[in-house]
Amino acid sequence: MEKRDIRSILEAVRKGDLTVAEAMDRFAHTYHSIEFATLDVGRHLRTEIDEVLLCEGKTADDIVSIAAVIYQRTRRLLATRASPDIYRLIQEQIPEAQYNDKGRVILVNSHARKTKRRIAIVTAGTSDTPVAEEAAATAEFFGNPVDRIYDVGVAGVHRLLGHLKKLRRANVVIVVAGMEGALPSVVGGLVGGPIIAVPTSVGYGASFGGITPLLAMLSTCAPGVTVVNIDNGFGAAVAASLINAKRG
Repeated sequence: MEKRDIRSILEAVRKGDLTVAEAMDRFAHTYHSIEFATLDVGRHLRTEIDEVLLCEGKTADDIVSIAAVIYQRTRRLLATRASPDIYRLIQEQIPEAQYNDKGRVILVNSHARKTKRRIAIVTAGTSDTPVAEEAAATAEFFGNPVDRIYDVGVAGVHRLLGHLKKLRRANVVIVVAGMEGALPSVVGGLVGGPIIAVPTSVGYGASFGGITPLLAMLSTCAPGVTVVNIDNGFGAAVAASLINAKRG
């Protein structure tokens, strides 16, 4: 949407030809086209979730160009699966950009409106930390307070029991695990509320790059456990953020 289009909409509201709700709907369906991408810069107005830049599979030049447009149009940016080199290139254009190196996430202007509803992020082992930190950085970007509870897998389940107070005060719990993927079932038997399970590709040969924990989590006997795709910390955090935004 160009400036003249924005002016036209605002003029229509001023004259009474459009309601405020109708004008907001038009803004929410705006997009910005560049040579190789069509960016949904009005997405946050429709869904409460911004257009997010996935850096994997893109060239450095394309990533920087997309990041610049998103930031110019929304004054915010969330970029996932970003290398340190990509972060340095983006920071040259957007000096206030921050980087979560463990989660490989670039953030600019996290959500100013903070919710009081907490998200707990639990990992089975330290090897699951990169996926957990992708989730944590994403959740924090959308204004959620996050409790990190790491390395408390079923090989020493007593470690988990020491964090029950944090787990039970969370509005949503994200559980990240590889290997046999048993931890979400254990957490599901201890706490109420939504639980989002994230299988990771961590594990020896028979874990099949995350297939084994994925199937184990889908087959859990604990009611109320929802499962996202392998290594998808971002998707889990978005789902948790939407639950926090909508849950009374």
